[in-house]
Amino acid sequence: QVQLVESGGGVVQAGGSLRLSCAASGRTFIRYARGWFRQAPGKEREFVAAVDWSGGRTYYPDSLKGRFTISRDNAKNTVYLQMNSLKPEDTAVYYCAAASRGLISTAQAMGVTNYDYWGQGTQVTVSS
Repeated sequence: QVQLVESGGGVVQAGGSLRLSCAASGRTFIRYARGWFRQAPGKEREFVAAVDWSGGRTYYPDSLKGRFTISRDNAKNTVYLQMNSLKPEDTAVYYCAAASRGLISTAQAMGVTNYDYWGQGTQVTVSS
């Protein structure tokens, strides 16, 4: 079975921090690019961050650079999303994804159709 499982979501105060994790089930994900997306009620899925298979290249939308950080630990087959200075508008379900094809640009990383596997999502709620 191939799957991704997110964890670490919860309720935090505005200005606080939260770290999400995404554990992969098999070795196949080691060489996959990995990404995070989020979706708020009534809104489209939004790109948050991505990292190539080696962890050496990361991608972010300009609006989140400096506040969110993606990283991966291939020894643990896990990808993380560190979220700092959280705002109420960050409230959403956060999804982990994996792309079997390498991502070589921000444009590719932002495209939801470039990802082959998705986790079930974890809720992040930021209160004011």
